[in-house]
Amino acid sequence: MRIEANRRDLLRWLATAGAGLATAGIAPVAFAQEAAAAGTDVVVVSGVTVVDGTDGPARPDFAVVLVGDRIAWVGPAAEVPLGGSARIIDGRGRYLVPGLWDMHAHGIDYEDLWPPLFLANGVTGIREMQGYDENRITRDKIDRGELLGPRVVLASSIIDGPVSLLGPPITKVANAEEARAAVRTAVAQRSNFVKVYFYLPKDAFAAIADECRRQGLPFVGHWPYRLRLLDAAMSGQRSFEHLFGLPIATSSCRDEFLARLDATPFDPQAPRDFFNLARELDRQAAQAYDPAAAARHFAGLNASGSRLSPTFAVNRVISRPAGTFAHDPRNKYVPREIRDVWADRLPLFAPVTPEQIAQQEVYFHAQLRLVGEAHRAGVGILGGTDCQNPYVYPGFSLHDELDFLVEAGLGPRQALQAVTRDAAAFLGRADSAGTITPGKVADLVLLDADPLADIRAVRRIDTVVTAGRVLDRVTLDGMLADAESAANRPAETVSARSERLPLHGCC
Repeated sequence: MRIEANRRDLLRWLATAGAGLATAGIAPVAFAQEAAAAGTDVVVVSGVTVVDGTDGPARPDFAVVLVGDRIAWVGPAAEVPLGGSARIIDGRGRYLVPGLWDMHAHGIDYEDLWPPLFLANGVTGIREMQGYDENRITRDKIDRGELLGPRVVLASSIIDGPVSLLGPPITKVANAEEARAAVRTAVAQRSNFVKVYFYLPKDAFAAIADECRRQGLPFVGHWPYRLRLLDAAMSGQRSFEHLFGLPIATSSCRDEFLARLDATPFDPQAPRDFFNLARELDRQAAQAYDPAAAARHFAGLNASGSRLSPTFAVNRVISRPAGTFAHDPRNKYVPREIRDVWADRLPLFAPVTPEQIAQQEVYFHAQLRLVGEAHRAGVGILGGTDCQNPYVYPGFSLHDELDFLVEAGLGPRQALQAVTRDAAAFLGRADSAGTITPGKVADLVLLDADPLADIRAVRRIDTVVTAGRVLDRVTLDGMLADAESAANRPAETVSARSERLPLHGCC
């Protein structure tokens, strides 16, 4: 039987119970001692089934003790003294998972919209894929505790060649000297990584790779068209976004299609033409999948440690006719001016004729199968959405992404790990995040159903804990209501940042 304990008794128990863990480098004793002195909050999630993000089995009737913003203890619920001033969350019949990461996100600087939508959907961390002044400010507000939002791992300005699909605020470089300067600027701006884009010249890409090594900064991004994917991977590119180039690299027509792209110049007057050609060749190549070529490619990715970030959420949107998502109920969380931009941009990608629609449907399912093959070959998969592109919604669309990962062939546990444990490891945070382990950050999601039985259970959120702050269902519903109200304010009261939205999406 559990004893009734006040907060100080609970902390004293925690220090004693955690003494063995301290010898392994985990610090519940220190947490308890510091908490006792500082009056830090203690939260106990009791009687819950813990799905901790590791390969271990789910653990029913467990308790997780949080002290401040850290996980202090995990173990059988029967061993935890309850009562007093500790906050008790009843986890009976529920499932506790680590906080989720969206590994390809945009727009965190829409401060009254995107941060609450992420958190309300259990997304406690994001990889923000384009750095600019506004979202650097937002990241710092979150870090200082001035704004409630997910943890932000922030890219540099997107670095592309002198020809680009994008305009300001991206950085265009024409040579190695300018490329090195762009990396040094990223360091000065406290970017967590560098983001490269399609049209980089070879010498500029090589300079970015070398300067990133010198500066100790990872780099990721789109397929640089003038390089083979594996050459980019071996140069240090740690993730490849959206599956660009992967169908060609794993097809029987690889050499033919790459030669055609190599012979085609970038046209500064019509930069989208090359993108459209490469995308169409990818589509055709997906129908000529070559297991031997794929095996060689996947082995190369594994040798380099590079990951794939499929972003099925956005790929699904651009594979459907432009009007498909116009009445999605989640549109109520998106301001009219953003939806107007979406309606204007999506026809650049979306199929129109019955033949195009059928082709894109086949292509999307080929992409699913390709990621399944990559996963079975041991290639690391990251779960990201590309939110802020048309009809890809902060927070909500990560649940769609998990569904697609399972459809592609990952098991529910593996899909969940792609946005928890594996995401944290990729970001260099394996020691502090990604699993429900003593000593790690208290970023957690309490679910009403078992995500290992059905990944759609991740949508059934009861409570979110972000950096130890508990957001119960009533609070989450209030955040959603506030975001909806903010999205539907009169246009003249919406942030001026909205006017720059077309310049702030990377894809």
